[in-house]
Amino acid sequence: MAKTVALLLGVHAHQPVGNFESVLDDAHEKCYGPFLRVLYEYPAFKFAIHLSGWLLDYMLRKYPEDMALLKEMVARGQAELFGAGYTEPVLASIPTRDRVGQIAKLSQYLKKHLHETPHGAWLTERVWESTVVPALADAGIQYVTVDDYHFMCTGKDSSVLDGYYSTEEDGRQIDLFPISEALRYRLPFSPAHEVVGYLESLADDSKQAAAIYFDDIEKFGIWPETYNWVYERGWLKDFIEGVLNSSIIKPMRYSDYHVMAKTRGVVYLPTASYIEMNEWTLPVPAAHHYADLVGQEKYNDRYEVTKPYIRGGIWRNFFMRYPESNWMHKRMLALSSRYHALPDNKKTADMQNALYEAQANDAYWHGLFGGLYLPHLRRAIYNAMIKLEGLIDQSSERPAKFLVDVDMDGFDEAFLQNGELQAVIRADGSAAICELDSYKLAHNFGDTLTRQAEHYHRKVHAQPDHTHSGEGIANPHERVTFKHEITEADMAVDAYRKAMFCDFWLSEDGSSKKLKYRRPNTTAKNALEFVAALSGGDVHKKFSLQGNTLIAKYHFNKPPEGKFKVELNIAMPSCDGPAGRFRIGDYIPGGFGQVYYFENIDHIALEDEVLGGAAHLYVSEPCVLNSYPHFSVSQSEAGFEKIMQAVTLTLEWDSSQIKNDVIIKFEVI
Repeated sequence: MAKTVALLLGVHAHQPVGNFESVLDDAHEKCYGPFLRVLYEYPAFKFAIHLSGWLLDYMLRKYPEDMALLKEMVARGQAELFGAGYTEPVLASIPTRDRVGQIAKLSQYLKKHLHETPHGAWLTERVWESTVVPALADAGIQYVTVDDYHFMCTGKDSSVLDGYYSTEEDGRQIDLFPISEALRYRLPFSPAHEVVGYLESLADDSKQAAAIYFDDIEKFGIWPETYNWVYERGWLKDFIEGVLNSSIIKPMRYSDYHVMAKTRGVVYLPTASYIEMNEWTLPVPAAHHYADLVGQEKYNDRYEVTKPYIRGGIWRNFFMRYPESNWMHKRMLALSSRYHALPDNKKTADMQNALYEAQANDAYWHGLFGGLYLPHLRRAIYNAMIKLEGLIDQSSERPAKFLVDVDMDGFDEAFLQNGELQAVIRADGSAAICELDSYKLAHNFGDTLTRQAEHYHRKVHAQPDHTHSGEGIANPHERVTFKHEITEADMAVDAYRKAMFCDFWLSEDGSSKKLKYRRPNTTAKNALEFVAALSGGDVHKKFSLQGNTLIAKYHFNKPPEGKFKVELNIAMPSCDGPAGRFRIGDYIPGGFGQVYYFENIDHIALEDEVLGGAAHLYVSEPCVLNSYPHFSVSQSEAGFEKIMQAVTLTLEWDSSQIKNDVIIKFEVI
């Protein structure tokens, strides 16, 4: 009997909710369109494809000709559609009812527009937790793909991972296909003939051996060097023709293989994602220790044996690492609970769409991709949450003022809202605003990012030479490149959590003390008041809302000699782009990405065309105002880059100026 191997090749196409249309169009031009057009020429080459719902909707509207090709490939039995959550959530991180709803929505969408209901599903970031099994099964999914690494962590040898296994949870069963890491690192980076030869080497005489691949389609045209390699130099055509000319390799859809082959047995996988995520989820210095241990094992030629037992963190660690991610996540969970608590006749499609968009994974984590570090992706999450909250408030009224520990950090957050604005003040001693929402603009002015040490900073310092040698092209996981010049100052770590209305007292000797406020007094009607001790006196800080204006009032008892400073980190959507500008009367000094120093200021406006509105800052006593961009250093497939997270304003008054109350008004128009 001749040896054969079934090639189960799948690609995953996704763009984050809120991404720029120019990015989507560039991705289609360089990758999605060319890939589909090449595959269409080879009806015998069977494959699977997953497109996230948000991207699929865009492509159906913008590129109907290419999507018609995909529809025809589905109809002729060449292409198999994979499902998932509609907005590409990490299923393990959202409530079960939303898991089922998200999967069902995409499955219904695929059936309506491409005329196939999926049997298989893509797991976002290949994050596996056994708790997702019931939702997958209840939504009609029969099998999913996860990394072979997940299986190796159970003690399975890679030699037996050429078929699918079965698992169960809470009485429901699902089958699991192990994605080959060896193939992930070969496609499309190694020469086509070498990949074909490798596939042929996997054949056996059982007719049930499978070479299993499912990975980002962006590797086929968007990642560095790949467009020229895959299309202009013909890698994809050479690979397909090599496979079709082989008497050993049999390209198949997952669905056909699933019917033909039997399960290899039961398996219970640990909570895991792909192997690179192990490092990304860990904070410094743990990430350094993990990377050093991996390097040591590789140096001693033990890694291929020991890697299943050298595990880093899990995906949910991002909620522990980044308070901004955790805050968004816990706000989303609370809104999901409020939505599902509504009577069915009060729920609307707009509410559900906003909830699902708020669950999109991209802005909740950070790895070889900006993700959480990209302000426009966080903005999309807040846009959806604020829209949803406004819609729910119309059906289910909330108190104007309440305290609750949303993010489970041991400190309450005080919510103050009037239907136009919402201020969320941290009762952790800072009395700083971590969220300031405009319901009209669906924008959170407090959406910024606190800089912390990252493992990849060490790579920036080292700047090793990763020149690729030999045939093929470099895998982006091995690249160290720079989009911007990165200095030591750019990688500074913040000493405190960045927010709005962070208060400091600057002594005459030049020292700076961050004011620490006691738990708020909630007796004042529609206001919150905090008190902090000063040398020989104290300061009372009172927040209130008046229409579209937030008012912060500071009353000082016996202030010592020195200066009072208030820091506001303000999220403006244009960041350092040309659509944002300061205005002082008729004078426009420039954009938010520049450094400014103004004396005797009592009013400044922040105008932003992307926002579609403006913020006006008024102070009762003229002050010294400093402004500068708040940058962080991120990494992506294209290299290390500086990203503006917020515009930082500091307002300063000499103690001689604060005999009267200091009042700061933040008006949103």
